[in-house]
Amino acid sequence: MGGILALLVIVILALWVLASCIRIVPQAYAVVLERLGAYRATWGTGVHFKVPFIERVARKVNLKEQVVDFPPQPVITKDNVTMQIDTVVFFQITDPKLYAYGVENPIMAIENLSATTLRNIIGDMELDETLTS
Repeated sequence: MGGILALLVIVILALWVLASCIRIVPQAYAVVLERLGAYRATWGTGVHFKVPFIERVARKVNLKEQVVDFPPQPVITKDNVTMQIDTVVFFQITDPKLYAYGVENPIMAIENLSATTLRNIIGDMELDETLTS
């Protein structure tokens, strides 16, 4: 009786490991795969199989266009007037590998890049121009 129970536990564990190796990637997502801690591949939509205990899913990346509302930014115009400008950024990830490994915090990087660009553009305008454009 003990041998049958041990065999049943081993079979259940083997089925569980095999089931964890099958990965279905839904539409509009990508999966970054690592083998022994190093980048291996980027999986697109569909059914994929990974090697147990050697490969792991590092990150699941949403490829849809996303909208992020950032807090108001203080901006100084060309005629030295300080304004608070609220920003909404639309972005879409085109390279899941760079998104996963390129920057520690990608959303903060997008926020800082958009704030810098906004300050640069508004800094070249006078107050009247900023209100009309």
